[in-house]
Amino acid sequence: MPLLPISAEEALRRLDAVDTVIDARSENEYAEDHLPGAVNWPTLNNAERHEIGTTYKQVSPFEAKKRGAALAARNISAHIEREVLAKPKDWKPLTYCWRGGKRSGSLSLVLSEIGFRVEIIEGGYKAFRRALLDDIPRQVQGLDWRVICGTTGSGKTRLLQALAAAGAQVLDLEAMANHRSSVLGAIPGRPQPTQKAFDTAIWDVLRRLDRTQPVYVESESKKVGNVALPAALVESMRAAPCLNLVLSHEERVALLLEDYSHYVQDHEAFCERLDALTELRGKKLIEEWKTAVRAGRTAHVVRELLLSHYDPVYLKSMAHNFSQYSRATELRPRDRSVAAMQELARRLLDTAS
Repeated sequence: MPLLPISAEEALRRLDAVDTVIDARSENEYAEDHLPGAVNWPTLNNAERHEIGTTYKQVSPFEAKKRGAALAARNISAHIEREVLAKPKDWKPLTYCWRGGKRSGSLSLVLSEIGFRVEIIEGGYKAFRRALLDDIPRQVQGLDWRVICGTTGSGKTRLLQALAAAGAQVLDLEAMANHRSSVLGAIPGRPQPTQKAFDTAIWDVLRRLDRTQPVYVESESKKVGNVALPAALVESMRAAPCLNLVLSHEERVALLLEDYSHYVQDHEAFCERLDALTELRGKKLIEEWKTAVRAGRTAHVVRELLLSHYDPVYLKSMAHNFSQYSRATELRPRDRSVAAMQELARRLLDTAS
């Protein structure tokens, strides 16, 4: 059966129509980013790819190709033994590598010779990423965004999670970014994705949204930690209707102590993060806060951070960047608890329906 090359744009549309998306690149390339749902069948693994590249430069392209062919044949054989022998005749894979060249081509040729209908992305991952970035503005356009606003610690993430649990459409950017979008926002043991992987994750959610229903999203800035939001998404969010979540100072402090419990338990980690505010707040104040943290007065420092740093910065940013913030509908849960956010989510959805 012949190979069926398809464009990256067509691959965007056909992802859900194939049975298996196969990434023929090395493990490191796959880890940096890959097509949604793709499995990794390296034609050359990390070490082999390095070996072939070195041979190509230091010996000759011909010797590199011979060695590469031997390694690729061995690896493709292993993939077939492990993954393909049980596949039915009507199994339809989609393959790609970096630029749609030898690695995915070799794998695809063998699969097509077996008799499978194999599609291969022309231009590979590189072309797919370019097409994905071009498609994000189209996916964003026309969605009915509802932006959940609220000062730090007001429970925006908890409300977003409650809305999702109640069946609402949600774009949880902080969950996808593995970051809580503040100086203290890094999550221990959970590194942030690469920019490429973050873009792909956003596109994958956007393409599945129902355009007849609202989409709830938190009032993020242009970056969540070290990863940036697509410009078209930022623009749409900033023009959308806002919902302003309000909690008392005491509830906000308590919520942050719950959500950032790792800093409560590890004083030195908290102090290290406070150092990032030295330029803005001055060394004297930061040292006072660090002394208080080490003395067990973490709640006091959190309250000071809210009132003197986070609140002024947030309110100024919202007024400047979100055009409908001044007309935001106010939401007041009875407290910070998950149950209270669930009640609020139900009321919000009942009102919207």
